[in-house]
Amino acid sequence: MTTTTANHHLSPAFPGRAPWGTANKLRAWQQGAMERYIQTQPRDFLAVATPGAGKTTFALTLASWLLHHHVVQQVTVVAPTEHLKKQWAEAAARIGIKLDPEYSAGPLGREYHGVAVTYAGVGVRPMLHRNRSEQRKTLVILDEIHHAGDSRSWGDACLEAFEPATRRLCLTGTPFRSDTNPIPFVTYEEGNDGIRRSSADYTYGYGNALGDGVVRPVIFLSYSGNMRWRTKAGDELAARLGEPMTKDAVSQAWRTALDPRGDWMPNVLRAADRRLTEVRKSIPDAGALVIASDQESARAYAKLIREITGEGATLVLSDDSGASQRIDDFAASEDRWMVAVRMVSEGVDVPRLAVGVYATTISTPLFFAQAVGRFVRSRRRGETASVFVPTIPTLLTFANEMEVERDHVLDKPKKEGEEDPYAESEKEMDEANKEQDEDTGEQDQLPFEALESDAVFDRVLYDGAEFGMQAHPGSEEEQDYLGIPGLLEPEQVQLLLQKRQARQIAHSRRKPDEQADLLEIPAERRPVVTHKELLELRKQLNTLVGAYVHQSGKPHGVIHTELRRVCGGPPSAEATAGQLTERITKVREWATRMR
Repeated sequence: MTTTTANHHLSPAFPGRAPWGTANKLRAWQQGAMERYIQTQPRDFLAVATPGAGKTTFALTLASWLLHHHVVQQVTVVAPTEHLKKQWAEAAARIGIKLDPEYSAGPLGREYHGVAVTYAGVGVRPMLHRNRSEQRKTLVILDEIHHAGDSRSWGDACLEAFEPATRRLCLTGTPFRSDTNPIPFVTYEEGNDGIRRSSADYTYGYGNALGDGVVRPVIFLSYSGNMRWRTKAGDELAARLGEPMTKDAVSQAWRTALDPRGDWMPNVLRAADRRLTEVRKSIPDAGALVIASDQESARAYAKLIREITGEGATLVLSDDSGASQRIDDFAASEDRWMVAVRMVSEGVDVPRLAVGVYATTISTPLFFAQAVGRFVRSRRRGETASVFVPTIPTLLTFANEMEVERDHVLDKPKKEGEEDPYAESEKEMDEANKEQDEDTGEQDQLPFEALESDAVFDRVLYDGAEFGMQAHPGSEEEQDYLGIPGLLEPEQVQLLLQKRQARQIAHSRRKPDEQADLLEIPAERRPVVTHKELLELRKQLNTLVGAYVHQSGKPHGVIHTELRRVCGGPPSAEATAGQLTERITKVREWATRMR
């Protein structure tokens, strides 16, 4: 839910007596979307705008216009959560539209212009809302419309309830899903490749919003480290976050990192708190949020924060009325920390949140975008957001693709053995979209036991580029990145990160070799790759070496040994992605010379 200054400066007569256009100036994208709507007067309109851009202001301004011009007589807002439903009612009240957020059945009080309900509420009583839509000309605002595709029952209920509506306005900041459930009232158009994709009537992406200063730039601080755990079979395994490994091993190493009893989480929380202190020098009320996987972990993280900072953290465990009030209290306070579980990430509208810790194993692009969206709401130029993430290839890919605009794809043809990076399991989507944050007991059934973990500062990701070399928690090198000022223009962030990395490299060169206990190579030269990508690199190298065998007449072993001598590093089976890439380049160079 988005609240902007535009809410507070609308004419007191708006929307009752003032025609649209007399209100205080809208943002350029909101004005553009309004003009497009008024020109075309569509029954259905899908507006895709990045989290923090001001979807709510646009929707309520449009609702005011439609009420004022008697196109509609009432408004129904459908939101994903109880908390968001109340936020909509509060925002509407500020511009003179009265919505009842407690409506459940029966006639509506005469003082109201409409109701605010949840998708779950519509799912329970679709005919109630259908009757209301049939009785009076209705505008339905479907907030975060992708939720209507969460289950067939919700989608079917929305279709049944709002099929008779006079106008339907669909809003989303993340119009993509990892399943292929069609989203109600969304138009799908077939491309030249035969694949149907969602078609928006107006799109305002993160890249555009960043350029306009509407949202904050995001600095991602990634932490690696050594993990050790015991499998169900009793075997002890160890791995370093970010190193290529099987999907199961990635999952278990990730869970080991997030275990509050290890050293990874305390070190990352300590670093995030230092970052928050730096940001608060220029944004005094800046707050931080930990997004946790489950209630038990959330409580443990809150305890760690108290031990680290000496102050308690606001704990939000479920989507009940008490949790809603705790979020509101935190938003209005200057407290430093809040810890929340899963889907509250989408239900939180706290513009002062500037630092985040992604402490959940949910790895869908939808959830990641929603989570990061909690930190990008800009209040004044120059504010930056900082999000701490584990060095997991999937997450770093999402972080590097922040500005990529995606649509919801209905058809996903797969070639034999090909993986769709966004086709996560249905179980994981269910996790991400759970409305309640109850303990599921699943933690007790995990096929492994976390034994120990440590943390290492790994890299900074910003605007698609990567900076920094590895550094120990608490070191001067780590502090260099944690100490970046909280108020900077986007181009200043890039410049500062380049300077920090240059200084770190120069410092590294002056150190004696015996002190170099970490991999001291700049981030952009040590890409994080998946196990599958590493196998592809080995396969590519072997194919090129095989071709060069025929060209040169030398045996395979001789060529591999020569490549190791020239490029350095261990045998191919143990080589990193960077070392394999270097050898691929070298063997291509040799083959070209022989032609």
